[in-house]
Amino acid sequence: MSSIKIERLNHAFVEEISYILHHEVKDENIKFVTVTDCEISSDLSYAKVYVTVLDDSKKEMTLEALNGARSFIRGELSKRVEIRHTPELKFLFDESIEYGNKIEDLIESIHEKDGK
Repeated sequence: MSSIKIERLNHAFVEEISYILHHEVKDENIKFVTVTDCEISSDLSYAKVYVTVLDDSKKEMTLEALNGARSFIRGELSKRVEIRHTPELKFLFDESIEYGNKIEDLIESIHEKDGK
């Protein structure tokens, strides 16, 4: 399987899952979720979907709601993306934004120490 095809599928999954979450899913815990990335395995059997939420205190509750609704989301996804077998979905929280904020804070503290 070419990596270009998987990259296209990753992008299509991000777009379609975002649309499904905002327009099709009725659970209010899922409404303010942002899909940041998707990684589909090379054999197209699994897909890791990375998400972020606005309120960090609702992180665990949101992941539980997403993983509870994954069969519905997978079914809707199979109608929208032409693929022989729709991968199993696993929703994970994207830690890269928190990591980026931590690095930015460290850089700012270094600049403050150099400026004094």
